[in-house]
Amino acid sequence: MSDKIIEVEHLSKSYVLKHQNAERYTALRDVISNKAKAMVSGKLGARAGKSEEFWALNDVSFDIERGDRVGIIGRNGAGKSTLLKILSRIVTPTKGRITIDGRVASLLEVGTGFHAELTGRENVFLNGSILGMSKAEIKSKFDEIVAFSEVERFLDTPVKRYSSGMYVRLAFAVAAHLEPEILIVDEVLAVGDAAFQKKCLGKMKDVAGEGRTVLFVSHNMGAISNLCTNAILLNKGKVEFNGSVDGALKVYHNMQTTKSNLTYSSVGESKEIFISEVCIKNAGDETADVFVHDEPIYVSVKFNANIVLDDVLLSMSVTDYEDRKIFSTERLISEVIRVDKKQGEALVKIPAEFLFPNEYKLNVGIHIPNLQVFDFLDSVCSFSVVDNGSEFSNYKGVDVGCVFAHCEWKLM
Repeated sequence: MSDKIIEVEHLSKSYVLKHQNAERYTALRDVISNKAKAMVSGKLGARAGKSEEFWALNDVSFDIERGDRVGIIGRNGAGKSTLLKILSRIVTPTKGRITIDGRVASLLEVGTGFHAELTGRENVFLNGSILGMSKAEIKSKFDEIVAFSEVERFLDTPVKRYSSGMYVRLAFAVAAHLEPEILIVDEVLAVGDAAFQKKCLGKMKDVAGEGRTVLFVSHNMGAISNLCTNAILLNKGKVEFNGSVDGALKVYHNMQTTKSNLTYSSVGESKEIFISEVCIKNAGDETADVFVHDEPIYVSVKFNANIVLDDVLLSMSVTDYEDRKIFSTERLISEVIRVDKKQGEALVKIPAEFLFPNEYKLNVGIHIPNLQVFDFLDSVCSFSVVDNGSEFSNYKGVDVGCVFAHCEWKLM
């Protein structure tokens, strides 16, 4: 039997954006003078800026079951935060309706629901009261909240003196421990350190394990994969995908893939041996520039030879965007040149779970070591490796190197 806790039907939200007319710099006296003249002549309205209607959400519909852990993903400006604000009853929709069966606790931005002049202790009780909890209920959870937040030393300090990290620690502890039926968390957790983020993700799993519902917005795809059971992908205010996390991430990564800088080609080179084409592909033989950490990356290199030589190597290296060389690989291609001195092709496979999530560039060259360089392409193609939920997620913000080596281990 269906047990829907949130129903969203044809939800839309519009804002009016105003644009000021661009003017050259003028002194304050000129501005005052111009406005006075415009009022006298009745032309003040003509100088006003233009406005336009912007739909942050446009006909969004979905249902969420009780106990689901739902990740909401999408590019900046896709409508994620607007959706959460409507679900949290902070913002009213322009069209459509939402039905929520349960108490909602939200953590949308640093300081949400806190009174700056009150102490941390006082804000715990204030937030509990807003959630409809009795003083006795709040007291029963108080020690857990303080222990989780790790701000006991500053509990009787006004929160206006808290750092953003301390704010988030206490706010999340309150939201997660005061037993809401629905916990809504925005990207605000990114303010905390890596250890606290991991602690929060664990707590959200516990909350969902108790039958409560979690809605989580994040640009950290590893965190989405580790926490969520379902995902909603928003794109330009509309639902692009609603279903499994793996399916949503695949669509999201494909949306970010562009065809620029994926292929290099050269025709009619006069060099003795030259690279005619470089192309980055996925396992489906499709050009791509975004790869999940656990899928292989294929680089196709085509080359032309106008002469026949021995000891010719095709080399490829991968660098990051700080131009640090990550690794190099090479292959003797003389055998191909001897068979057909006009054209050859090499397919290089970069194994899955090898490169850490990052941005990378390719360098490709043909040479005889220590003797002659026939052709060299610097930063010829670029690609990204993204985390889709792995051990890499545990080291967000920590420098653990560039590659993950699957070495042979022997415990003695």
